[in-house]
Amino acid sequence: MTRPSMPVGQIGDYEIKQLKIFKTVADCGGFSAAETELNISRSTISIHISNLESRLNLILCRRGRAGFSLTEEGAVVYDATVKLLGELENFRSTIHHLGSQLTGSLTVLFSDTISLDPRAGMPQVFRKFAKLASEVYLTSEVARMTEIERQVLSEEADIGFIPYHRSLDGLDYQHIYSDTCYLYCSKDNPLYSLDEEELSDEIIDGFPVAYAGMKTQENISGHLANMNLKATAYNYESRLALILSSRYIGYLPEHYARPYVEDGELKPVALDRRFYTLEIMAITKKTCSVNKVRSLFIKTMQDHYRQ
Repeated sequence: MTRPSMPVGQIGDYEIKQLKIFKTVADCGGFSAAETELNISRSTISIHISNLESRLNLILCRRGRAGFSLTEEGAVVYDATVKLLGELENFRSTIHHLGSQLTGSLTVLFSDTISLDPRAGMPQVFRKFAKLASEVYLTSEVARMTEIERQVLSEEADIGFIPYHRSLDGLDYQHIYSDTCYLYCSKDNPLYSLDEEELSDEIIDGFPVAYAGMKTQENISGHLANMNLKATAYNYESRLALILSSRYIGYLPEHYARPYVEDGELKPVALDRRFYTLEIMAITKKTCSVNKVRSLFIKTMQDHYRQ
């Protein structure tokens, strides 16, 4: 039977110690198995667990002839303990970084316009990182998505920022923000003056298109499948130049195209159906090795986004 809940109050060093013992007991599957791991007697372990249960006013585990098991409340406390101890370790790691002079280098690669997109906040992240690691040599470059993936996997680069288009086993992905991309034409393009009801799919698909020129995720490929692909422009800047020539139409992120739309230079085509979403990701290599410089940059970046 669940006891009436009571305020927990302050969590101090003694409670942290008890929670660590509780976690070890749960991980080991019982008091006896935890004796060797903790290097304390079973009776001492039992006292710590009983005191923790009294402190939390909860029954955390069942022990007896039937064996050891966590109660429903114990399982919740276990998950919360894992999270708490993880946060404490992150805190210690951060303080360690702050208290030591980091040296070495960091290479950050960006696809297209991500580095200056306000939602990525890179100027602010770079400023905070440079203040914490003033002796680290920083390299920041723009590259194609596939090249960014290759360099991160080969550890030529430490972190990359790309639109998500596939999942590679050797990479970790962290979502940064989302982009909606619309189909645009320029003011001198014949499509510009047409009303929405006049913009049939047949007319749109017959007009020359400038596109990235690479295989990408299915929802984007579906939009291009029936279109008249006539020009390749991987970067948004070069694609924009082709669209502004009035000879081509093409997809651009709404955020990037907005100033040109507001100035009347561009117009979205078939706004209700010609669009797709890009998920912008930070990618790093899955590795067990410690890279303090990269870890500090990622921590600085995550702290900025949490704010």
